[in-house]
Amino acid sequence: MLWSSAEAHTVDLGNPREVQEVRQFLQGFDLAYNGDVDYTVAFYDERLQIIATGSLKNNVLCNIAVAESLQGEGFTASVVSHLMREAATHGLYHYFLFTKPDMVPQFSSLCFKEIARSDSLAVLLESGIGSIGSFLHSIANETVNLPVGRRAALVVNCNPFTLGHEAVIARASRENDAVIVLVVSEDQSAFPFAVRFRLVQEGLKKYPNVCVLPSGPYIISAATFPGYFTKGQDTVAAQTRLDATIFGQWIAPALGVTRRYVGDEPYSEVTRQYNEALLEVLPQYGIEVVIMPRKQAGTEIISASRVRQCINKDEWQTIRRMVPETTYAYLVSSEAQIVLQKLRTMGNIYHRNV
Repeated sequence: MLWSSAEAHTVDLGNPREVQEVRQFLQGFDLAYNGDVDYTVAFYDERLQIIATGSLKNNVLCNIAVAESLQGEGFTASVVSHLMREAATHGLYHYFLFTKPDMVPQFSSLCFKEIARSDSLAVLLESGIGSIGSFLHSIANETVNLPVGRRAALVVNCNPFTLGHEAVIARASRENDAVIVLVVSEDQSAFPFAVRFRLVQEGLKKYPNVCVLPSGPYIISAATFPGYFTKGQDTVAAQTRLDATIFGQWIAPALGVTRRYVGDEPYSEVTRQYNEALLEVLPQYGIEVVIMPRKQAGTEIISASRVRQCINKDEWQTIRRMVPETTYAYLVSSEAQIVLQKLRTMGNIYHRNV
């Protein structure tokens, strides 16, 4: 079959029949399609059977598959090119691709460069304008004025920033010459990134050896935590180990970090397994992992998820015991009302606890 005779069709993500067709096609490649994408294209033959598909989630190319009978004919390149053109219409020119190790040569031939791999489970590649090298250069420049000596890092979501977060960072500040706090840039939390970043900055002003930076696209992002790729426990293992590997292999050396601090996790199973992955992976790169018990307010463990629950229930006295004054001032301000209303309307569905 000639590719020129294949018909490209933009899948209606709101149409259960079209989505199911794509899902069934991908099952033959052991790929899971959960519909959490922005765009999907399917290519059909003259019998109106799917012969190839691919999807976009922001700038992440995913779920790329070509019928076995057509593999090796250059059709994968056509799917990738189609997705890149679609991304370009949204002003996106830097691309990530998450694939299985045996597929790396095929995508490398399409100018994708490997960033990191998670054992035999998954490999993350990138292409286009921008690279991990340029990102590392930019964040390294932001830390040049920090004190010389031992450096530690934390990766936090702070949804919102609590006294629990501050306690872990305060300990890191005492035990190290400099601390770099990377706030997760991925905007999938109840509190927007701009708000979370500002609250962390405001809450940490009293620590002169602490620098707060956006995490960028390489830490706990849609690229390093793609839920579509593997199944069951393999999903968690691939995601957490890949993220830990990127930090150990790339982020920590660029920042001169030799310690990573985390809070222990009594609530979230995924976060607990993420901590376990850090403990297993980072020492291989000479990075010590320090796990600190969660701070308590009275008999209650402080967590961002608990603060969000209290917002839903208007339990403001409890909230005040769990957050710094800067966070509390924001929460009771008129600026916060849109966010709080959204949180109350949707309920406490946001799963990130860090």
